[in-house]
Amino acid sequence: MALFHRKRTAETSAPAAAAAPAVDPALAALTGDYAIDPAHSSIGFTVRHAMVTNVRGAFGAHEGTLHLDGANPAASTATIDVQIASIDTGIADRDGHLKSADFFDAETYPLMTFRSTAVEQTGSATYRVTGDLTIKDVTKPLAIDLEFNGSATDVYGAERVGFEGSADILRSEWGLTWNAALETGGVMVSDKVKLTFDISAVKNA
Repeated sequence: MALFHRKRTAETSAPAAAAAPAVDPALAALTGDYAIDPAHSSIGFTVRHAMVTNVRGAFGAHEGTLHLDGANPAASTATIDVQIASIDTGIADRDGHLKSADFFDAETYPLMTFRSTAVEQTGSATYRVTGDLTIKDVTKPLAIDLEFNGSATDVYGAERVGFEGSADILRSEWGLTWNAALETGGVMVSDKVKLTFDISAVKNA
């Protein structure tokens, strides 16, 4: 007990570094390479429309890989490739406009890509994945906050892991600047877009 009542000195006055959060035991046991299962995953977005409501959409065609290091999450990596032409907001005319040169210019730039550059553990089952997001011909850093949902062996014997998370971006930073002014003030489409990720990945055999 004397250690805790000892008079502080210059050597002992500095606060101790915060301990890293304990890794979720279920995740700590997982190490290996995984392929994102597009049939059971969703990459979507939400954007404010006409200042009063939200429009939600998703990209139906995407693929990606995860390398998980359960004992050392910082050594994990992620890649995602999204087919812009697969965008779906539920209205064909709106989807066509989003694919046009006003927005994504899907014919010229068919892919949106993400390549991780760092993984930081923020809690026992939460992580921040930082990487490079490329839309059209613009690449900028993006941080995605993810939560580990668990792992399981499915009915086909495949080992699965699940993560969900989100990130906010300003679309103008990636050259998506089209807009229209409203008579009552404001604009048709907000600059801020929320990206959402619901990922199921299968371990490579």
